[in-house]
Amino acid sequence: MIKVRYACYLVVLSLCCCRRPYNPPASSSPNSYLVVEGVINPGSDSTIIKLSKTVHLNAKVTLNPLLGATVTVESDNNTSWPLIDVNNTGSYSSPGLNLPASQKYRLRINTGDGHQYLSDMVAVKPTPPIDSIGYFTQNGVINLYVNTHDPANATRYYRWEYNETWQFHSTYPSLYVLDTALNTIVLRTPEQNVYSCFGNDVSSNILLTSTTKLTKDVVYQSPLTAFPINSEKIETKYSILVKQYALTSEAYQFYQNIQKNTEQLGSIFDAQPSQLVGNIHNVANAAEPVIGYITVTNVQSKRVFLTNAIIPQYTVPDYPADCEKDTAYYVTGLLGTSVQDVLINRPITDIPTFGIFVSDKLVGFEYSSSICVDCTLRGTTKTPSFWK
Repeated sequence: MIKVRYACYLVVLSLCCCRRPYNPPASSSPNSYLVVEGVINPGSDSTIIKLSKTVHLNAKVTLNPLLGATVTVESDNNTSWPLIDVNNTGSYSSPGLNLPASQKYRLRINTGDGHQYLSDMVAVKPTPPIDSIGYFTQNGVINLYVNTHDPANATRYYRWEYNETWQFHSTYPSLYVLDTALNTIVLRTPEQNVYSCFGNDVSSNILLTSTTKLTKDVVYQSPLTAFPINSEKIETKYSILVKQYALTSEAYQFYQNIQKNTEQLGSIFDAQPSQLVGNIHNVANAAEPVIGYITVTNVQSKRVFLTNAIIPQYTVPDYPADCEKDTAYYVTGLLGTSVQDVLINRPITDIPTFGIFVSDKLVGFEYSSSICVDCTLRGTTKTPSFWK
């Protein structure tokens, strides 16, 4: 018994005293691998394929689009459809291809530097419509989810992406602006509005589900995203556009591996990293890693709008910065250097203290930091075309 106790002490001591952080060096490999994103849409909607190259962990840039490539969709009866480079951005697209569902299709990519890539021939897999997008609140959080089903029980594997848009305003409104040309303070014009803006974000996680273990091909309340009930996303109006894709079992496995490799690493109990094996290959070097999986499916989408009326207890949004106000003074017709610096760096809010006069030429204005009064630092004043 004493020996067992002594052994336990040694184990505890080793766990407490011998742990040292391990920071492996970033890979210094000179290789940069091809990344292919998108699906071949066989219907009337556009097919958009994004091409890029991987970057090192210590690289200064995170976006590395592949420009100047030639991209075509090919069928198993030797028919092809070209995709056109969109504004030299690394995105290659074509209007609705309207492909026959009886054939198989693949992607051919010529990178412009002598390398050629082909995806495997893939059959068309239809995507059923989205039934609904809903929400529920729990523990101070709004949880959004998606519902769908396939009455033919043929889909079974699903993937989603989403794009969020919301209307918000800065902590304080700013009705005045410094006109440096006239050396005076003037009212903002409607075009100079920096109080009300629109924010935008896209999904960053891999959203998947499978119904293979269910009798019916029904997806019920599959999670999309969540945010606090006092988020500025729901301050005025919020919209989410959800895109739904049907997957083959092989494509589902590919995305599931990406999900495990990128979202579930960090402890000894998480899934161990695994190599991503897609269905795109270098024609001359089949061993070269290529990141991506091409499927042939139509994209189903649905948009919903939410307002803060769905949250009875909604009060004041949680703004991303602590905002305070102070008072600066403006001498009409004579703007001192120190005051000018304050007014340029700290935009003026809409509560001018006209009642505080030191003389008939001295006016006080309240001001705050730029992030507190200028919503364009976090969004845009341009109303989206779909907004209602």
